[in-house]
Amino acid sequence: QLVESGGGLVQPGGSLRLSCAASGFTSFSTCMGWFRQAPGKEREGIAFLHPGGGLTHYAGSVTGRFTISQDNAKNTLYLQMNSLSPEDTAMYYCATRTFSSLCPTAASANYWGQGTQVTGS
Repeated sequence: QLVESGGGLVQPGGSLRLSCAASGFTSFSTCMGWFRQAPGKEREGIAFLHPGGGLTHYAGSVTGRFTISQDNAKNTLYLQMNSLSPEDTAMYYCATRTFSSLCPTAASANYWGQGTQVTGS
């Protein structure tokens, strides 16, 4: 199970930190990802953390502004979001693809959280 929290309303240029608490599996043993879906748009992957926590990659739209990280002791994934703009308004989800060394895509992820709403005013 994945449970996100930390969304909200934020002023342009502001910051938020999203959390994703994992239970039922160890999140640091699979590639974890953050996705977002804006109204009328497809769900897109924006940040990924490979097993072991060392390798990350980001979508171009968030590179330099968002940072994915993980607290293994808490089995929790984070997304630090800085310099937010109205274009970042979306529902944000964490997801993973268990029993695979590959990072999840929107089609291949088999564990999803319920999502947390981020709104840039």
